[in-house]
Amino acid sequence: QVRLVESGGGLVQAGGSLRLSCSAPIRTFSGFAMGWFRQAPGQERDFVAGIIWSIGTTHYAASAAGRFTISRDNAKNTVYLQMNSLKPEDTAVYYCAAWSFGTTAQAMSFMTPTYWGQGTQVTVSS
Repeated sequence: QVRLVESGGGLVQAGGSLRLSCSAPIRTFSGFAMGWFRQAPGQERDFVAGIIWSIGTTHYAASAAGRFTISRDNAKNTVYLQMNSLKPEDTAVYYCAAWSFGTTAQAMSFMTPTYWGQGTQVTVSS
């Protein structure tokens, strides 16, 4: 079992920024892609952004495009989500995810990940 470790959530005012981090154990993870989902209270868990590990191709949900940036550090097996211009509707628990099988960038938005992190709360106040 691969344990994804998230950090970086918190409380921020609307218009502010946060950066989430997610690391996977180097020795046990040989994945193809990593990404982020979020779940607001009473809502389904939705795809936010994903990145194909080997080539760096990214894909974003419409709600994140232009404001969020996903990136990875190969040496640290870590993926980041830089979130700018945050809005109250971005408030949710953000989950790191990893796919251990081949996928395309766009398919990450509907392919169920193999592994999940424990989630980190992001709260944006108005």
